Amino acid sequence: MDFRGKKYERGSNWSDPEVVELLQLWADESVQIELESCLRNQHVFNRIAEVLREKGIHRTGDQCREKIKKMKLEYRRIKDNSKAPRGGRTWKFYEVMDRVLTSRPALAYGSLSSSMMAQQVLQGSMVESYHHQFASSALPFGHSQHPELMEIKCFSEPNMANSSRIQNVVPRPGFSALHRLRKKRKGQRMRDPLDDLLLKTLTSQRAMEERFLQMEERRFQRDLDVEERRMQLEQRRFELEREHEFRMFNVFAQMLSILKQSHSSSSSSVAMPRSLDFSQALSEMEGMGGGGGNLQEMRFRPLTKRRVDMHGFCNPNGFQRSPYLSARGNFANMFQGSTEEGYKAYHADKYDEDKNPNGIINFGTSENKLCFDLMSKRLTQTDMNLMEPSLLQYPDWKGHLFLREEVARFLTYYCKTPAPLKAENVVVLNGCGSLFSALATVLCDPGEAVLIATPFYGGITQSIFLYGNVKLVYVCLDSKITGTNTRPFQLTVEKLEKALQDAQAEGVTVRALILLNPQNPLGDIYSLSELRDYLEFAKRHELHVIVDEIYMLSVFDESATFHSVLSMDRLPDPQRTHVMWGITKDFAVSGIRFGTLYTENQDVADAVASLCYFHGVCGPIQHKVAQLLKDRDWINQVYLRANHARLKAAHTYVTDELKTLGVPFLNRNAGFFVWIDFRKYLKTGTFEEELLLWKRFLDNKVLLSCGKAFECSEPGWFRIIFADKTHRLQLGMQRIRKVLEEREQEILAEEKEQPCQSDQDGKADSTDEVIFVSRHQEPTCASSSNLGDLIGLLQQQMRSSDWLQKNTAEQFAQEKPEIYDVFSKLVGKQ
Repeated sequence: MDFRGKKYERGSNWSDPEVVELLQLWADESVQIELESCLRNQHVFNRIAEVLREKGIHRTGDQCREKIKKMKLEYRRIKDNSKAPRGGRTWKFYEVMDRVLTSRPALAYGSLSSSMMAQQVLQGSMVESYHHQFASSALPFGHSQHPELMEIKCFSEPNMANSSRIQNVVPRPGFSALHRLRKKRKGQRMRDPLDDLLLKTLTSQRAMEERFLQMEERRFQRDLDVEERRMQLEQRRFELEREHEFRMFNVFAQMLSILKQSHSSSSSSVAMPRSLDFSQALSEMEGMGGGGGNLQEMRFRPLTKRRVDMHGFCNPNGFQRSPYLSARGNFANMFQGSTEEGYKAYHADKYDEDKNPNGIINFGTSENKLCFDLMSKRLTQTDMNLMEPSLLQYPDWKGHLFLREEVARFLTYYCKTPAPLKAENVVVLNGCGSLFSALATVLCDPGEAVLIATPFYGGITQSIFLYGNVKLVYVCLDSKITGTNTRPFQLTVEKLEKALQDAQAEGVTVRALILLNPQNPLGDIYSLSELRDYLEFAKRHELHVIVDEIYMLSVFDESATFHSVLSMDRLPDPQRTHVMWGITKDFAVSGIRFGTLYTENQDVADAVASLCYFHGVCGPIQHKVAQLLKDRDWINQVYLRANHARLKAAHTYVTDELKTLGVPFLNRNAGFFVWIDFRKYLKTGTFEEELLLWKRFLDNKVLLSCGKAFECSEPGWFRIIFADKTHRLQLGMQRIRKVLEEREQEILAEEKEQPCQSDQDGKADSTDEVIFVSRHQEPTCASSSNLGDLIGLLQQQMRSSDWLQKNTAEQFAQEKPEIYDVFSKLVGKQ
């Protein structure tokens, strides 16, 4: 309990009974020993204050300490300076203070001359009222009371003068006046307070020196740890560079081998057979479970017998039908994502730094947890707190007009549209998931389908299928680099055409195409030319295009530029182009369900608005969102700057850790996620092994999202969310490191037992791009690679490395002039 109010502040007056109680506790022998034995004695005064409060005297430890300090000063002023007492009166507590501070024997007041007229200032009733408290209360330090405190008297100045005269005139046999004066001065020198002050100063100085030495030792140890960590990173970087150089020379050797074989085959008039890319063949072999198979059979397998990723979304194995639900209800009950087990475990055992430090850290849910301070402050300002009757009544199902107008202005500004957008084309729902459900319902009939590239955000499956019974046709993307100007998991018009043709061949009607920009989980940002190609493809086949741009303001690096579909000068088919956006991701408020649709097709807008009856946004939230979107200065100057800086720092930390571990990943600058390649930690390269690795992470209290949840065609890919606080990122990455190191040791132990088994292919480079090259490429298999693909692969390797900048021809000529001269002569002969 704190008594630091005005009434009990430091320096308030003490009554005589309160001073008596304080001196009784302070003069105790155990208290004095403890005060003298430690430099920091605030806790002693705090305990004295607690005993005083039990007696009804409400004082703090600071007040007790200050009172004793003042009484000491008063005592020393009277004793050392031999001045008259302050105010012309005697000090009633002088004898008690003198006994405690000089350890003199107790004084007997009765020994004084009977002629002195003592006047008791402490009235008898007051003294008696405290006497029974002194007798009954026990001291907190286990010692008896001091009888001198029971006999404190105060005398007038004449009496004190008489007492002094009596003491001065009484003769003391055997001592002369000069001898007594020298002895008195010697005793004062022995009790000089400067000695105590010097002792305390030296003691404090020694303690400070010891503290300084301890801090220096800790700083030195920390510097050693940092240097050791830097050396480890430098060693790892050097190893990655050497591996990169080896792969570059390996690809170059394959190119030379192909050129040599091509030259020999042309001289003998034998055509070199064209075949699949070697990395593609190896990937297909991995998909067959590592059994190898017949390469020729796989090479010439008919296209119609290859898997088409177009199917339902449920696994009915082990499901029991409920008699209380309809067929549709049973299907909805059976429909669960592959990560449902992980999310249930997380909600049952959430990590909390104080309450549950051993709980599960969630790196699986795409949420921005870095800007709560900014958003909570903005959403609680006065302009947000408005309550009008219109906000508590049914609105226009499209949303309040003031909100739709603000959304149109917001999208016009941030999407950089060539012309202002219109509020009549805006529809507001409670989240983009509801928008997907509504659009699938109004654009497709049951049993029809929508094209979407894999991997993609798995929640779209539930949103599309559960409401409208609309299927998804997968455009499967892979991680292979096929040539120049290509990237892993790249969506092309050729892949869209093939997926559409395969679906139509199986009698499936495709009505729409879904584009995620920026892409979740890859983090890719589509260029304007790519967007135009996709929209032209959709126009040719009369497909609606649903463009989800929910991460458009979460591009956190200046080197990456986001282009909205709405920024195009002319849309190929504006009546079939529908753009979605929401505040959930870009403004770090996943708990506020708000999404907006912009479409120039009024039939689509009205049809979706009719479903807003089920997916509406409440009036007060609409007002808050409108005020938030209106505050352009705060968004640009405060929020976006801080959000982008925090996202970039968190992304850098996670990717640096992955580089240290030697784990490949896609290095992108948008969204909250990193797409990671854990394929080398799978024993057989199957989705079953991927699920086991995912459960291994969960058992070690870190939740990730596996590639199967995104319908990735290659087992072993995982998504990690990095938009989290530093202490959780550090602990989560430690747990991930532990799992990967254990897994690597297990795989190495198995390889020792089976030395004939080859390594798993597909290890990637964790530089700017992920490049997939086999670890054990033999010159004999170079003929199975296309020369153009190898040239493109070599260009990618060179572009993603600074090796050429570090190893110039001039530097090589200086370091090894003999070899350089031989090389120059050979070049001159060509």
